[in-house]
Amino acid sequence: GRDRAARFETRSGTLTASPGAERTIVLDFPASAPIPATAPDGLFAALGISGGAVFDNRKPQPDYLVLVETAAIVRSLTPEYGGLRNLSARGVIVTAPSDQPGIDFISRFFAPAFGVDEDPVTGSAHCTLAPFWAARLGRTALVGYQASKRGGQVAVEVRGDRVRLSGRAVTVVRGTVEAPR
Repeated sequence: GRDRAARFETRSGTLTASPGAERTIVLDFPASAPIPATAPDGLFAALGISGGAVFDNRKPQPDYLVLVETAAIVRSLTPEYGGLRNLSARGVIVTAPSDQPGIDFISRFFAPAFGVDEDPVTGSAHCTLAPFWAARLGRTALVGYQASKRGGQVAVEVRGDRVRLSGRAVTVVRGTVEAPR
Protein backbone atom coordinates (compact mmCIF):
# COMPACT_ATOMS: atom_id res chain seq x y z
CA GLY A 1 0.00 0.00 0.00
CA ARG A 2 0.91 3.66 -0.23
CA ASP A 3 1.35 4.08 3.52
CA ARG A 4 3.99 1.45 4.20
CA ALA A 5 7.65 2.07 4.84
CA ALA A 6 10.17 1.14 2.15
CA ARG A 7 13.34 -0.55 3.45
CA PHE A 8 16.69 -0.33 1.69
CA GLU A 9 19.77 -2.42 2.53
CA THR A 10 22.83 -0.20 2.00
CA ARG A 11 26.47 -0.06 3.02
CA SER A 12 25.28 2.21 5.87
CA GLY A 13 22.85 -0.45 7.12
CA THR A 14 19.08 -0.63 6.74
CA LEU A 15 17.42 2.65 5.78
CA THR A 16 13.67 3.15 5.90
CA ALA A 17 11.54 5.71 4.09
CA SER A 18 7.94 6.36 5.15
CA PRO A 19 5.37 8.81 3.86
CA GLY A 20 4.59 11.60 6.36
CA ALA A 21 1.94 14.30 6.47
CA GLU A 22 1.51 16.86 3.68
CA ARG A 23 3.76 15.24 1.04
CA THR A 24 6.68 14.86 3.41
CA ILE A 25 8.88 11.82 3.53
CA VAL A 26 10.55 10.49 6.66
CA LEU A 27 13.96 8.81 6.37
CA ASP A 28 15.68 6.86 9.13
CA PHE A 29 19.49 6.72 8.95
CA PRO A 30 22.42 5.80 11.19
CA ALA A 31 23.81 8.90 12.95
CA SER A 32 27.44 9.81 12.23
CA ALA A 33 28.38 12.32 14.93
CA PRO A 34 31.48 14.36 14.09
CA ILE A 35 34.56 14.76 16.28
CA PRO A 36 37.09 17.63 16.27
CA ALA A 37 39.63 17.28 13.46
CA THR A 38 42.57 19.10 11.95
CA ALA A 39 41.77 21.02 8.78
CA PRO A 40 43.38 19.31 5.79
CA ASP A 41 45.73 21.50 3.76
CA GLY A 42 43.80 23.71 1.36
CA LEU A 43 40.36 23.32 2.99
CA PHE A 44 39.85 26.95 4.03
CA ALA A 45 41.43 28.31 0.84
CA ALA A 46 39.15 26.16 -1.33
CA LEU A 47 36.11 27.36 0.63
CA GLY A 48 37.32 30.97 0.35
CA ILE A 49 37.19 31.55 4.12
CA SER A 50 39.86 32.45 6.67
CA GLY A 51 39.01 29.68 9.13
CA GLY A 52 36.43 27.82 11.19
CA ALA A 53 36.15 24.92 13.62
CA VAL A 54 36.74 21.63 11.77
CA PHE A 55 35.26 18.22 12.55
CA ASP A 56 34.99 14.94 10.65
CA ASN A 57 32.54 12.08 10.88
CA ARG A 58 35.15 9.31 11.28
CA LYS A 59 34.32 7.44 8.11
CA PRO A 60 37.02 5.94 5.89
CA GLN A 61 36.21 8.69 3.37
CA PRO A 62 34.98 11.31 5.81
CA ASP A 63 32.84 14.35 5.38
CA TYR A 64 34.52 17.36 6.91
CA LEU A 65 32.19 19.64 8.83
CA VAL A 66 33.27 23.27 9.09
CA LEU A 67 31.51 25.45 11.65
CA VAL A 68 31.59 29.14 10.74
CA GLU A 69 30.30 32.09 12.76
CA THR A 70 27.33 33.30 10.75
CA ALA A 71 24.63 32.10 8.37
CA ALA A 72 25.68 34.94 6.03
CA ILE A 73 29.10 33.29 5.58
CA VAL A 74 27.42 29.98 4.68
CA ARG A 75 25.12 31.66 2.13
CA SER A 76 27.88 33.68 0.46
CA LEU A 77 30.39 30.83 -0.06
CA THR A 78 31.76 30.54 -3.59
CA PRO A 79 34.08 27.53 -3.28
CA GLU A 80 36.89 26.63 -5.60
CA TYR A 81 35.72 23.11 -6.51
CA GLY A 82 39.08 21.97 -7.85
CA GLY A 83 40.62 22.59 -4.42
CA LEU A 84 37.82 20.70 -2.68
CA ARG A 85 38.20 17.81 -5.14
CA ASN A 86 41.81 17.34 -3.97
CA LEU A 87 40.87 16.72 -0.32
CA SER A 88 40.83 13.10 0.83
CA ALA A 89 37.17 13.36 1.76
CA ARG A 90 33.77 12.44 0.40
CA GLY A 91 32.49 15.94 0.96
CA VAL A 92 32.53 19.15 2.96
CA ILE A 93 29.62 20.40 5.05
CA VAL A 94 29.71 24.07 6.05
CA THR A 95 27.32 25.08 8.82
CA ALA A 96 26.40 27.95 11.15
CA PRO A 97 23.61 28.84 13.57
CA SER A 98 20.51 30.03 11.71
CA ASP A 99 19.54 33.69 11.54
CA GLN A 100 15.91 32.85 10.66
CA PRO A 101 13.08 32.12 13.10
CA GLY A 102 11.95 28.49 13.14
CA ILE A 103 15.26 27.22 11.77
CA ASP A 104 18.06 26.08 14.10
CA PHE A 105 21.02 25.75 11.73
CA ILE A 106 21.97 26.39 8.12
CA SER A 107 24.31 24.33 5.95
CA ARG A 108 25.67 23.71 2.47
CA PHE A 109 27.24 20.49 1.16
CA PHE A 110 29.97 20.17 -1.47
CA ALA A 111 31.20 16.84 -2.91
CA PRO A 112 33.10 17.59 -6.14
CA ALA A 113 35.29 14.48 -5.69
CA PHE A 114 32.06 12.52 -6.29
CA GLY A 115 30.95 14.65 -9.23
CA VAL A 116 28.56 16.85 -7.22
CA ASP A 117 29.89 20.39 -6.85
CA GLU A 118 27.00 21.34 -4.58
CA ASP A 119 24.16 19.04 -3.57
CA PRO A 120 20.74 20.74 -3.18
CA VAL A 121 19.55 18.83 -0.08
CA THR A 122 21.66 16.06 1.45
CA GLY A 123 20.25 13.42 3.78
CA SER A 124 23.62 11.93 4.72
CA ALA A 125 25.03 15.36 5.67
CA HIS A 126 22.12 15.80 8.08
CA CYS A 127 23.10 12.50 9.78
CA THR A 128 26.25 14.39 10.85
CA LEU A 129 24.59 17.80 11.34
CA ALA A 130 21.78 16.44 13.55
CA PRO A 131 23.93 15.00 16.38
CA PHE A 132 26.36 17.95 16.06
CA TRP A 133 23.66 20.60 16.58
CA ALA A 134 21.64 18.48 19.05
CA ALA A 135 24.72 18.36 21.33
CA ARG A 136 25.31 22.13 20.93
CA LEU A 137 21.70 23.20 21.39
CA GLY A 138 20.66 20.60 23.96
CA ARG A 139 17.62 19.38 21.99
CA THR A 140 17.07 16.24 19.93
CA ALA A 141 14.50 17.69 17.48
CA LEU A 142 15.77 20.50 15.25
CA VAL A 143 15.13 22.14 11.90
CA GLY A 144 17.92 22.72 9.40
CA TYR A 145 17.98 24.66 6.15
CA GLN A 146 20.32 23.65 3.33
CA ALA A 147 21.05 26.90 1.52
CA SER A 148 21.80 25.61 -1.99
CA LYS A 149 20.25 27.36 -5.01
CA ARG A 150 17.20 25.07 -4.78
CA GLY A 151 17.38 24.98 -0.99
CA GLY A 152 15.41 22.84 1.36
CA GLN A 153 14.28 22.57 4.94
CA VAL A 154 14.99 19.33 6.81
CA ALA A 155 13.49 18.45 10.19
CA VAL A 156 15.86 16.18 12.14
CA GLU A 157 15.36 14.09 15.23
CA VAL A 158 18.20 12.28 16.99
CA ARG A 159 17.05 8.96 18.48
CA GLY A 160 20.00 7.21 20.08
CA ASP A 161 22.34 6.18 17.27
CA ARG A 162 19.77 6.92 14.54
CA VAL A 163 18.58 10.12 12.91
CA ARG A 164 15.08 10.61 11.51
CA LEU A 165 14.94 13.18 8.72
CA SER A 166 11.78 14.59 7.26
CA GLY A 167 11.24 17.06 4.50
CA ARG A 168 9.05 17.79 1.52
CA ALA A 169 9.13 15.03 -1.05
CA VAL A 170 9.92 16.05 -4.61
CA THR A 171 8.74 13.55 -7.20
CA VAL A 172 11.54 12.87 -9.66
CA VAL A 173 10.34 9.60 -11.22
CA ARG A 174 7.05 7.73 -11.03
CA GLY A 175 6.81 4.07 -11.82
CA THR A 176 5.90 0.63 -10.60
CA VAL A 177 8.13 -2.13 -9.35
CA GLU A 178 7.13 -5.69 -10.13
CA ALA A 179 8.37 -8.75 -8.31
CA PRO A 180 10.46 -11.13 -10.40
CA ARG A 181 8.42 -14.03 -11.81
